[in-house]
Amino acid sequence: MKKIEVQLCDYSRHLEFRQSYPAGLDTYIVRLQAEGVSRALVGGELREIVPGDLLLFKPGEPYELRIGETETPAGAKGSGDYFIMCLGEGMDEWWEQRRRPTKSRIAEDGRINAIWQQLILEHRRLGGGDPELITLLARTLLAMLDRAIAEVPEARSAVALHALRMRSFIENHSTEELKLEDVARDAQLSVSRAVHLFKEHFGISIIAYLQQIRLAHAMNLLAYSQLSLEQIAAESGLGSYAYLHRLFRARYGLSPGAYRKKHRAASHE
Repeated sequence: MKKIEVQLCDYSRHLEFRQSYPAGLDTYIVRLQAEGVSRALVGGELREIVPGDLLLFKPGEPYELRIGETETPAGAKGSGDYFIMCLGEGMDEWWEQRRRPTKSRIAEDGRINAIWQQLILEHRRLGGGDPELITLLARTLLAMLDRAIAEVPEARSAVALHALRMRSFIENHSTEELKLEDVARDAQLSVSRAVHLFKEHFGISIIAYLQQIRLAHAMNLLAYSQLSLEQIAAESGLGSYAYLHRLFRARYGLSPGAYRKKHRAASHE
């Protein structure tokens, strides 16, 4: 596996800050604006960077970042961002795989932030962390960023960003008690607007998508765990076995118990 050498990796908060490499960077920079606003040199001009904006720069490119010159909508100055400065053959390989925009807008995804945080913590260990684990975490993060970039089309819209944020929230909380109000609140939308936008973008309702996620999880537990049927209903977020049985039979044409027996028989053939 080709190595990715992380030189700096952190979550940075600043009220005022300037960073400039007019002669060009010595490393790659991957930066995700998480809160507040900043300004960065993109395409030869300083542009406003807002939460959800992902910046990608390679060695040799001029780079400039300014914080504290623009107020947030709430009136408070400041900025918070995840960033990595890195080198290595693994990073060269990733960069050459496809063409990516210097600045792109991605939907908020707690899983991306979680991987970024794990990479930060590993890099903070004495000696800079385990090089193999650093590379694996960095590759995972880059793959997730690639998917996030691909999910938001170039003609990105508020509908797409809201819908992707809602989908991520549903997937992250699918095994918990989850209401439409919870999904809408996280996306900062009314329930009726959230329901409409999700259906418009994905062609399926929020409830139907949540049921599909839960049923897929239940199917894996039926196949590979020793949990009882009642426990599987609870673990998958479906609550009661009666509800699991009804949804499972309607979708797959057989009961959960019958599916478990069929899968185990097939695995022993």
